[in-house]
Amino acid sequence: MRLNPGQQAAVEYVSGPCLVLAGAGSGKTRVITNKIAHLVQQCGYQARHIAAVTFTNKASREMRERVAQTLGKKEARGLWVSTFHTLGLEILRREHKSVGIKSNFTLFDDQDTLALLKELTADELEEDKDLLNALINTISNWKNDLILPEKALERSSDPQMMLFAQLYGRYRDHLKAYNAMDFDDLIMVPTLLLASNEEVRERWQNRIRYLLVDEYQDTNTSQYQLVKLLVGQRARFTVVGDDDQSIYSWRGAKPQNLVLLQKDFPKLNLIKLEQNYRSSQRILKSANILIANNPHVYEKTLFSELGYGEPLKVLTANNEDHEAERVVAELIRHRFVNRTDYKEYAILYRGNHQARLFEKALMTNRIPYKMSGGTSFFSRAEIKDIMGYLRLLVNGDDDNAFLRVCNVPKRGMGPATLEKLGRLANQRQISLFAAAFEPDLEQHLPKAAAESVMVFTRWLVELGDRAARGDTLAALKDLVREINYEDFLYDTSPSPKAAEMRMKNVSELYRWITDMIEGDDLEEPMTLPQVVTRLTLRDMMERNQEEEEADQVQLMTLHASKGLEFHYVFMVGMEEGLLPHQSSLDEGNVEEERRLAYVGITRAQKELIFTLCKERRQYGEQIRCEPSRFLAELPQDDLDWDKGNRRQTEQQRQAAGKANIANLRAMLKQKK
Repeated sequence: MRLNPGQQAAVEYVSGPCLVLAGAGSGKTRVITNKIAHLVQQCGYQARHIAAVTFTNKASREMRERVAQTLGKKEARGLWVSTFHTLGLEILRREHKSVGIKSNFTLFDDQDTLALLKELTADELEEDKDLLNALINTISNWKNDLILPEKALERSSDPQMMLFAQLYGRYRDHLKAYNAMDFDDLIMVPTLLLASNEEVRERWQNRIRYLLVDEYQDTNTSQYQLVKLLVGQRARFTVVGDDDQSIYSWRGAKPQNLVLLQKDFPKLNLIKLEQNYRSSQRILKSANILIANNPHVYEKTLFSELGYGEPLKVLTANNEDHEAERVVAELIRHRFVNRTDYKEYAILYRGNHQARLFEKALMTNRIPYKMSGGTSFFSRAEIKDIMGYLRLLVNGDDDNAFLRVCNVPKRGMGPATLEKLGRLANQRQISLFAAAFEPDLEQHLPKAAAESVMVFTRWLVELGDRAARGDTLAALKDLVREINYEDFLYDTSPSPKAAEMRMKNVSELYRWITDMIEGDDLEEPMTLPQVVTRLTLRDMMERNQEEEEADQVQLMTLHASKGLEFHYVFMVGMEEGLLPHQSSLDEGNVEEERRLAYVGITRAQKELIFTLCKERRQYGEQIRCEPSRFLAELPQDDLDWDKGNRRQTEQQRQAAGKANIANLRAMLKQKK
């Protein structure tokens, strides 16, 4: 498929800063992959001097594969395609001395952070879950805005924020003592380093001579600053984004970063992609009219050449149980008449709490479904166990990993032993692992407990030595065998089948590690510390992003649907207080809710069905529901309101009957 004029212009403009305003379904990934090929084949750039950055591992993996297909593996070698956080990790790995950390630093995931902050704030917050979550979010926001603890304390006026700023400082100091970084540090620390160290900044500007950024509207302050520092005065970059699809302000995303670009780079070239290759014209017309109610710095209007399409249906239900029944009945009817697959349908909702009744109705009707947000590979206990061992193997100072695995399987290191070992570690200001090697250990622990601790830690040292100096993969196999992990799984799993499945997961993890250590055409071989850090990062970024291509109806939140497309979409719960959400109405943030509705509408390729209830249970009471204002903002001529009690005409009945008979015949033929 040839590029359209807008896409062609975006690919060929390389002489200065470029903003590609890419509407939903307008082929932005094609533009980025074609532009990379153009830079290498027509403009004399070497792949190793080009970096493309996006927000999810899935997007970066797809982009890397598409570039390799376009350029060929040889020409694509050395090209950097990654998430923002993986790029930050790479900068830290290469510049660790300038930051003052050791090269084998540990990455803390959200559970590690929660555990550490719980321990550090026991006196002040007394393990209050709400306060702990508020503290975690506040620290994250400070880091995203490049605010260090000292500045946070200066800026805090009320007592709670002053306390949070002090706790932030304590948390920072402990991370440093553990030689650890958390998720937000992966952007903040490299950004502050590049801002303050000219030599490092020049090195990275010379390494990345052309930068491409996808989903630019989702960048926060620190990511925007990182981009600015990497492109420098040369300003050779292309950012692709859509202000109408900015739905992550609660994560710190700032759609105004698109506007800031014009100010920071006055020579910015703006190119709009307005042709949509996904949806019918009627769906796009409705999306355009809805989003026109938001103020815009850059105007754009999507259009399609795929035909006008079916009217948008609105189904009204008596209550939420009836809503789920109507959606599933409509889905069964539609699939029977159109002979479609289940995977062509998506049910999108504003909040996860809405999913339960749809799940129940689908299960009752034996319809296969996949709910995004299931258990991720890395959150399984057996994977966390093995990753805990690996983290400890590459960084003995990782106390969280030590606590996770020291008694899995049981080896006589229970809570009493760990408390005494912890006290010794605190007294000496060293890690738990290091405390196990203190000459006077036996004076602090009973003889049997001290023996258990010493046997475990010496075994780990020997294993780490084998992994570092000899055959790393053989050492990792020995690890699983020497702790009798398979026996442990059979002892602790509810059934032999469950134990077998869990062991299969461990084998899958081992296969991933093997691939990374040995390298392939696109990735250079890695050391064990590099593999562990990369996998920890993948875990943090890929939670809830497992993919399956099975024939299943997709259930997901509107937020999770961004970037996806489905032939037939049900947008459920179109009521005031649900979409737009009540908390957004209270905060006066209806514009982001409208963008969320716009994202939902533009997921649909062929047909779009809205549902709403007359009544809904809330806090044990039946509440009367008001239709969402967004339904009123859509072009009413394109909506087909079905109140649930409309009679079919004789003609419609006959047509439906004929279609059903034809389908039955077709199905019977297939079975013969």
